[in-house]
Amino acid sequence: MELKYQILLFTLRKIGLLDNNDNLITRQLDNIRTANKQLDNVCEANRQQRQLDNSTTMTTNNAQRQDNNNTPMGGERGSLDIKTYLDQDEKKDLLRILTAGSVDDGKSTLIGRLMFDSKMLYEDQLAALERDSKRVGHAGEDIDYALLLDGLKAEREQGITIDVAYRYFSTNKRKFIIADCPGHEQYTRNMVTGASTANIAIILIDASKGVITQTRRHTYLVSLLGIKHVVLAVNKMDLVNFDQKVFDDICTDYKAFVSQLNVPDVEFIPISALKGDNVVEPSNKMPWYHGKCMLEFLETVHVGSDRNFEDFRFPVQYVNRPDRDFRGFAAKVASGIIKKGDEVMVLPSRKTSKVKQIVALDGELDQAFPPQSVTLTLEDEIDISRGEMIVHPDNLPHVERHFEAMLVWMDEKPMDPTTQFYIKHNTNTTKAKIDKIKYKVDINTLQKSGINHFELNEIGRTVITTVKPIFFDPYTINKSTGSFILIDPVSHNTCAVGMIIDKLNSDDLSNTISLDDYRSRIDKGECLIESSEREKRYGQKGATLWITGLHGSGKNELAYLLEKQLFAMGATVVLLDGSTLRSGLSNELDFSPADRAEHLRRVAHIARILNDQGIITICSFISPEENIRSQVNEIIGKDKVHTVYMDADIDYCKSNKPELYALAEAGKAKHLPGVHSTFEVPSDAALTLKPEENAINPEKIISYLNSSKIFPL
Repeated sequence: MELKYQILLFTLRKIGLLDNNDNLITRQLDNIRTANKQLDNVCEANRQQRQLDNSTTMTTNNAQRQDNNNTPMGGERGSLDIKTYLDQDEKKDLLRILTAGSVDDGKSTLIGRLMFDSKMLYEDQLAALERDSKRVGHAGEDIDYALLLDGLKAEREQGITIDVAYRYFSTNKRKFIIADCPGHEQYTRNMVTGASTANIAIILIDASKGVITQTRRHTYLVSLLGIKHVVLAVNKMDLVNFDQKVFDDICTDYKAFVSQLNVPDVEFIPISALKGDNVVEPSNKMPWYHGKCMLEFLETVHVGSDRNFEDFRFPVQYVNRPDRDFRGFAAKVASGIIKKGDEVMVLPSRKTSKVKQIVALDGELDQAFPPQSVTLTLEDEIDISRGEMIVHPDNLPHVERHFEAMLVWMDEKPMDPTTQFYIKHNTNTTKAKIDKIKYKVDINTLQKSGINHFELNEIGRTVITTVKPIFFDPYTINKSTGSFILIDPVSHNTCAVGMIIDKLNSDDLSNTISLDDYRSRIDKGECLIESSEREKRYGQKGATLWITGLHGSGKNELAYLLEKQLFAMGATVVLLDGSTLRSGLSNELDFSPADRAEHLRRVAHIARILNDQGIITICSFISPEENIRSQVNEIIGKDKVHTVYMDADIDYCKSNKPELYALAEAGKAKHLPGVHSTFEVPSDAALTLKPEENAINPEKIISYLNSSKIFPL
């Protein structure tokens, strides 16, 4: 140690940070050296004391537990070096716990008590807890252990949990991550988030209230998310004088409810989280209870068999190619076991090969299993990319586009049935649509009802169709490949989480059109998309605005201004005008009455097609004859054509287009309405406008569209 300080002083002087006369820094380094020597002496004394303690035989279980809890970091007493301790700690398995219950049932208090009694708090945390308990606590003169988890200001002020709080602690036998979830119904999505990774759920009940609606709701959510182990912690037993009959009655009521759900393992423990009874140590106030206390149960409950080690699923996350000689496929093993030399199949290509290497951080492995993250190399060169899945060829998942799933809606914006969402399933992302909602579940009563969309926190059974096939198993068999999320395509918020029930048989696709129906409607030229669907998608109805008037009456100016304004408002709109179409579609036609009629007939058919697609069409054409306009209305549909007449006299038009009218008067331009033929004023015009008011005319038309419920819807 002395040599290290001499080297440090020499280095500082060498680089110019310290000279021989800098006594202040030298004295500080000497003080540090002296303090370290004192610390070494204290550590040596503690080591000798621990060796002395080990020679004493502890005879009672309580004394043994107290000895373990007082050991720093939950380690064993004795001369245990840090490497050995870390090796032992790494071998401990991890238990993820969810706590749920009604408001003020004591979830946060229970977790805080577990951490306090298991000696997992530092002195500064304990001092802060005692100080905060006096300032904002809700436990009277006692320490309010809930403050260890209720970190938000609103939580502390109201004495409730709002967001999911995670806490970590460990004992000699296990490591724990506890998710403290809110009890309010409006925070159902928060609970679903906390429960998605949990192995076991602790559902708390206030002994003075018994089984209530929130208890049933939380139990249903736990069952829905596939948690197989539930502890019913009957809390606040001190409020009912630790009465056994109260505890037995609550257990009977809960068993009657939970028997309807898929929860195979239920444990009942009476506790008082505030007083510490049956939390870490057995309570002498409940001699009639002979089961395990809470911590002992959590340390010994077996959850290892919950993982799926049968069905090998390897959703490729990344193609690992550090150099030209190595090409591997990296991912987390979702389920099953893979070994060197195993034959595998790649989905969706169904190409097969054998595993050449299993590479992990520490080197090559002979086998891999969940939840390990590894890189697989194959004996054959196969094109594999992110989102594809490697499986055993004799054990395949479902590869389908249609499936049924339970959805939990998590977006504050209500579901739009016409939206095509992004679905993220493992590493695979594609588009998906909710074809049908079979029913909604009232999570308080378990009653089912029919709905056409989801609101925030609602849960229901749905039929979903994806654009491309995904590779899945039922959620009850494989959580990793049976779960997914839906993402809003615009905001990219997570809209819903889903648990796949099973694939959908083709006979059950009642909401889709059969192939025969498709062919029949296609043969008739009928669109397969309903008008109502287009209206919901575009927020408008298909319609034609037929703007008519003489040459120079300002109809083209109005048409272009209107198109610009409608587009800015979000409308889907197309503009057709005479000069544009005559330069292409009707370039072989002249301006004779017969050719003019043929030209307008073509325009009418284009407008009808666009209207059928839900598009607003603006047509700017002279169309001087009433009978031709009537034929246009018949082709497009009288209910879809809205005539706008530009009322301008011939003198205004001549001043606006002097060259054209000069050619007509000189005989160089023929068939010009207003000069060579009469322009018939439309008798059925929806709007008659003056060209001098073109600055405000678009607003008048938009107001008309609004009042006619064309746009916006």
